[in-house]
Amino acid sequence: MRLAVGFLASCVAACSASPGSELPALALAADSLTVSGVSSGGYMAVQYQVAYSGSVAGAGIVAAGPWYCAQGSVSMALGACMKGEDPAPDVSALVAAAREAARKGSIDDIAGLADDRVWIFHGTKDDRVRRPVPDALVAFYRGFVPESQIAYEFDVPAAHGFPTLDEGVACDTASEPWLNDCEFDAAGQLLQHLYGPLKPPAGFPEANLREFDQGRYAAGELPSMARTGYVYVPRRCAEGAQCRVHVAFHGCRQGSSFVGRAFVRNAGYNRWAEANDIVVLYPQAAKSLVSPLNPQGCWDWWGYTGPDYATRSGAQLVVVHRMLEAIGLKE
Repeated sequence: MRLAVGFLASCVAACSASPGSELPALALAADSLTVSGVSSGGYMAVQYQVAYSGSVAGAGIVAAGPWYCAQGSVSMALGACMKGEDPAPDVSALVAAAREAARKGSIDDIAGLADDRVWIFHGTKDDRVRRPVPDALVAFYRGFVPESQIAYEFDVPAAHGFPTLDEGVACDTASEPWLNDCEFDAAGQLLQHLYGPLKPPAGFPEANLREFDQGRYAAGELPSMARTGYVYVPRRCAEGAQCRVHVAFHGCRQGSSFVGRAFVRNAGYNRWAEANDIVVLYPQAAKSLVSPLNPQGCWDWWGYTGPDYATRSGAQLVVVHRMLEAIGLKE
């Protein structure tokens, strides 16, 4: 999640989706939307859950902190929201900010979080997002969600990245593709906490992982997002069965322009999705070395797309919400 800010160049995006290729319209079960993410994607998942709490049933967060932690400041993002010190995240202020945003109508009624389930992970070897940050996230959720609905895993010796059963680099190594072979199935753990008992994971047909044109869902230019996004559609969902839907946000330097299909194929979601009729949406951020400045291809959790980034008006949140509406999400 290192946020370099010292150089400029041109925007780069993955462009392999056929121009105009769209998301399929599917039969989605009511109240089945959950979200998850790692690193900047973890912050993005929290932002989506809080902004659209009326339609989200839960969130799984890896290596990230509370909603609006950076408060529009890159220096705060790099300090309090990654190091967790000088100062630590001010949870009371962030809880108050969420309540005020809800009062103003810039996010959904915060009461929508009360029935959500939350799963939080932090690896003991993660020295990029340090332990006080996920501790602050737990404390933030306790302001809105009953303790019995919050689970956290803080004892796996994982470096900064997304833990898997057997994909990626060594568990204690922080490097591309930011998947960590920890013999720990984070995707399965979080999905089972969010949805309850699931059928054992199965193999997944590669053809069910589809590309689509993210540009169809932006009102204008894509806000530091790649042209191509991905969606995993299980066979039964494609045939018309009623299915649940999950959004998985990659981390910095983990989008397709950095690691190809590593995250969308190997993070572990698809095999659980195929066995349990869960559609998985994989939005893709893209690096931008001009305005907006986003050289690591992070999701916006500090304000590079504008001051409303963590609200229902946030440029990237709006695009993702339109994608979900296209698939079949009903508010």
